[in-house]
Amino acid sequence: MNRSMAAMCVVLAVWAFSRPATAHHSFAAEYDRNKPVTLTGPVTKVEWTNPHVYFHIAVKDSAGATTTWAIEGGAPNTLYRAGWRRESIKVGDVLTVHGHLARDGTNLANMRTAILADGREVLGGQQDGGPSVPKRPGR
Repeated sequence: MNRSMAAMCVVLAVWAFSRPATAHHSFAAEYDRNKPVTLTGPVTKVEWTNPHVYFHIAVKDSAGATTTWAIEGGAPNTLYRAGWRRESIKVGDVLTVHGHLARDGTNLANMRTAILADGREVLGGQQDGGPSVPKRPGR
């Protein structure tokens, strides 16, 4: 190998290893499969980005207080294959999300399925290995 080729390899290696790594977490590290949750509310924000899509919904509790929840879905490509499109959810759409709570107690949930504003129930794109979300009566 000549010097210029060796120098090119060194430059490429330095560049590849100096870039920030995007850490990918396991489901079990961040979410509790024993704590299923169902959340319903209007979308307040959509982040259709890699490595996971996030959207935020405003959920009212039994006392009428509103809390914003972050919902983590799968990768955009995975959601696309599950029937989602970038325009599937818009700010103001009311969604119902079935998922699992974050272990750290924050208002964060991992989405297993969602019922979109048009009534379609779609998969959330996550592979958690957890139990299936029970079907609603009549489905």
